[in-house]
Amino acid sequence: MTEQPASASYRPNPTAKRVEKGFEGLIFNSRWLMAPFYFGLVVSLAVLLLKFCMVLYEFIVHAPGSKESDIILGVLGLIDISLTGNLILIVVFSGYENFVSKIDPGGHPDWPEWMTKVNFGGLKQKLLASIVAISAIQVLKAFMNIDTNFDSTKLAWLVGVHLAFVFSAFMLAISDRWGGDSHGGE
Repeated sequence: MTEQPASASYRPNPTAKRVEKGFEGLIFNSRWLMAPFYFGLVVSLAVLLLKFCMVLYEFIVHAPGSKESDIILGVLGLIDISLTGNLILIVVFSGYENFVSKIDPGGHPDWPEWMTKVNFGGLKQKLLASIVAISAIQVLKAFMNIDTNFDSTKLAWLVGVHLAFVFSAFMLAISDRWGGDSHGGE
């Protein structure tokens, strides 16, 4: 029987290793391509603020001669815009923190704790909860307007879409719970 030589120890190819490290660096640094998206969302928040001010001005100007139901609808419209602004902030802070770079809240005594603690699963839940709330306001506004502008098809669509959002939020919560249980509750 012939003796087999001892297996030679594995030596990685230095050129392949440099290419691999360079490629990994490129992939890792590509996260910064998301930063302009978050900046664009901040700009959209400023545009939303402008729209909020315009709606608020119209609300104030027309309030003295308005019925109670019109006042409630006006307030719901302002809440709707506010919730959309909150939604943008949640996406900007959580997305930046989770996908681009850690945010250092040091030196900011009024920094909300959630902003640096929302993981991707939490972001999905907050996002869907905000969408459900916005959808609920749209349904409520339609019901408040039912006497003056009744369209059963539109109302059915609003309720159907809202229920779809509620069902989606419920299913997301269940899947996150099941996923969390399989990972030791993390």
